[in-house]
Amino acid sequence: MSAPLIGVLALQGDVREHLAALREQGAEAVPVRRPEELAAVDGLVLPGGESTTMIKLAARFGLLAPLRAAVRGGLPAYGSCAGMILLADRILDAPPDQETVGGLDVTVRRNAFGRQVDSFESEIALDGELAEAAGESLHAVFIRAPWVEDAGEGVQVLGRVVGGPADGRIVAVRQGNLVATSFHPELTGDRRVHAMFADIVRSHLADSAGAGAGGDEGGQP
Repeated sequence: MSAPLIGVLALQGDVREHLAALREQGAEAVPVRRPEELAAVDGLVLPGGESTTMIKLAARFGLLAPLRAAVRGGLPAYGSCAGMILLADRILDAPPDQETVGGLDVTVRRNAFGRQVDSFESEIALDGELAEAAGESLHAVFIRAPWVEDAGEGVQVLGRVVGGPADGRIVAVRQGNLVATSFHPELTGDRRVHAMFADIVRSHLADSAGAGAGGDEGGQP
């Protein structure tokens, strides 16, 4: 199988770091700013940054509707920090007019850990699929980070904060082809989250190819 083509939404935020991390996983990684670029990728990273700015720029560049359609159509997507907010169906402590891309059945609280000066590092207790990929814990960097206040029944919790006033708060989730983390794995040099997402993209491509081949065979007389 050829290398998956994974885009990074490049409207604002830490784009370069995600591109580098994805390339280390054997993916072809490209910035995405236009609908035609989005249409070409096999998966998409929504990076950290400022969620209100990113969503406004997406609308201005004609990307918001295509993003929503792509995510709802099954495109694998990974949201980091602000990207988690963009993928959430519901957000708290946000401007009343802030929109999201949606797709994740979660309620996310913006800036839950505090302002920029409250940025910190912590160990994360991992569970489920991410624990298999990354071991039982992971060192994480939080910058004006959100957390998941509430997760729907179809959402798998992959990570929680250990210790401190935020002990037990959900900071990593997966629902189908969608993954989101409150923290920034692209800033630590730990590539295990990106490796997991690259595997999700590859599995999605393999499933899509198999479905296509099955459909072709079934259409033979």
